[in-house]
Amino acid sequence: MKYFSTNNKGLRYSFKEAVIKGLAPDEGLFFPESIPHLGNDFFSRLPNMSLSEIGYEVSKHFVGEDITDTVLKEITRDALNFETPLVEVEKEVYSLELFYGPTCAFKDVGARFMSRCLGAFAKQSKRKITILVATSGDTGSAVANGFLGVEGVDVIILYPKNKVSEIQEQQLTTMGKNITALEVNGTFDDCQALVKMAFVDEDLNKKMNLTSANSINIARLLPQSFYYFYAWGQLKDKEKEIVISVPSGNYGNLTGGLLAKQMGLPISVFIASANKNKVVPDYLASGKYEPRSSFSTISNAMDVGAPSNFARMMEMYQKEYKQVIRDIKGAWFSDQETKHAILDVYERTGYILDPHGAIGYLGLKKHLRSNSAIGIFLETAHPAKFKGTVEEVINVDVEIPTYLKECLEKEKQSVVIGKDYADLSAFLLRK
Repeated sequence: MKYFSTNNKGLRYSFKEAVIKGLAPDEGLFFPESIPHLGNDFFSRLPNMSLSEIGYEVSKHFVGEDITDTVLKEITRDALNFETPLVEVEKEVYSLELFYGPTCAFKDVGARFMSRCLGAFAKQSKRKITILVATSGDTGSAVANGFLGVEGVDVIILYPKNKVSEIQEQQLTTMGKNITALEVNGTFDDCQALVKMAFVDEDLNKKMNLTSANSINIARLLPQSFYYFYAWGQLKDKEKEIVISVPSGNYGNLTGGLLAKQMGLPISVFIASANKNKVVPDYLASGKYEPRSSFSTISNAMDVGAPSNFARMMEMYQKEYKQVIRDIKGAWFSDQETKHAILDVYERTGYILDPHGAIGYLGLKKHLRSNSAIGIFLETAHPAKFKGTVEEVINVDVEIPTYLKECLEKEKQSVVIGKDYADLSAFLLRK
């Protein structure tokens, strides 16, 4: 399998090259030259397959000869060693709980797979790898945990100052060892822009072996297709149409689902559920894509005004708007609506939503009001990561998992920088 840049289809790279580079030299995102269609045998076996087994069966089509079957099986077995249960919240409405990984967020799936791929590649090279990652909340901690203590790899996390939850910040800033946290005086979009500028800085790249761990990295994106297959396999009723609502920020998670659909997964419609940062829902409604500055909301991991993976979504559909809106519907919700959903679902069912899962739930329910289908929404993080917000709404103590408790007891270590690229460049050159 070869990969091209979304800015230039004439460029071709192997899986290994695409993963190590992270971003194409022309600032495009890497995309597979073809998407495999998985056969009936694979889908007939899905109900009895674990997440790691699914990961191997899907990823082997994308890694080519860069990772042997034996090593790939080890990678998926080690990276995906936790559950992603499908839980019925109300009749024909299911939550896919993606917070059972080590950092209690869905990004553990992609980050752990990517870290182990890069670890395999690092063994083949004697040059240290520096990973730059921008985070709006959960990406950084998932990536850092995946690479913590890995020899030959440094991780530098950029996050927007005062725009992540307390627990998220503690996760980002208390690992130490080969993990460094940079507090940026700006937004997530500023952090993401700084990372992209670093990748195209020729002088910097001559001195450092940089790669990315955001969903701009193809090895972070691909594994986000795995759990859609797993969710479908766990449904008992597969006769009705199936709709999946994805709380969306940078749109890697939705792009992973769309990849699964193009590989043959029989999902009728995906809902791009957003908060006030509704660039993609607006595009779906009008056909015009207009990135803008992001707003701060209680669902902070979705506070993105210029989502990178929109380029991959357009590549997948060859920019054919009519085809895009056939498969994707848009919806967005305010903080007040999000809080109301958290309270309503808790009072009716006892189920506790986090602010991101609540938006996924709202998008799904909006669609189901006029469409008969079985619905799945993604619960992307443990509600304890947003303890203050959730407890204020439902007036019930939210139990904190042991891992998160340990983070809260550690001392924060971070470096504050401005949003100008010169600040980041100067920091990296001092490393």
